Amino acid sequence: MAQYFSLHPEHPQPRLIRQAAEIMRAGGLIAFPTDSAYALGGITGDSDLLLRIRRIRGVDERHHFTLMCRDLSEIATYARVDNSQYRLLKAITPGPYTFILEGTRELPRRLLHPKRKTIGLRVPEHPVVAALLAELNEPILTSTLLLPGEDLPLTDPDEIRTTLEKQVDLVIEAGFCGPEATSVIDLTSGSPVLIRAGRGDLAPFGLEAD
Repeated sequence: MAQYFSLHPEHPQPRLIRQAAEIMRAGGLIAFPTDSAYALGGITGDSDLLLRIRRIRGVDERHHFTLMCRDLSEIATYARVDNSQYRLLKAITPGPYTFILEGTRELPRRLLHPKRKTIGLRVPEHPVVAALLAELNEPILTSTLLLPGEDLPLTDPDEIRTTLEKQVDLVIEAGFCGPEATSVIDLTSGSPVLIRAGRGDLAPFGLEAD
């Protein structure tokens, strides 16, 4: 049975943040709100985490996972970022974007796309996520909480708890969380390539949604 924490959306209770981090360090999978949609997440060192998320999402090993990072310096630890990419990221983070970048050797191979050796990275703008990242002192491995056959992610924490009560270890509620996922931008080819139009504004990339 999944635990359920109600956190203040702007000033999350430190005690509950510490408890959530303890659950994650013990291998727990959590569902939590972000600056876009709800996400599934845990710590990168747990090898079973990928399998659990894939089962819930109904995706295979070609699915791009995302590392939520505290800031750009942390992104640069896990992905190869040149000067122009860094300037672009600096101008628009934190925010509701996921960037596909080439992973570094700091990342376990199991986290990378099997053929491209890439991974999604992002710096979210959400007080609860920021508090979790600070408490963990490491990135969170995540995937949007989008169930198989659905067009939109789950948004109601009570529904999430009912639907996934035996598949996740914790559901965090912290006020409204919209149904729109991040905009996903591939930065591996020199010019930004739109993978998914979402909540993040595409104008800084010179891109338009189809």
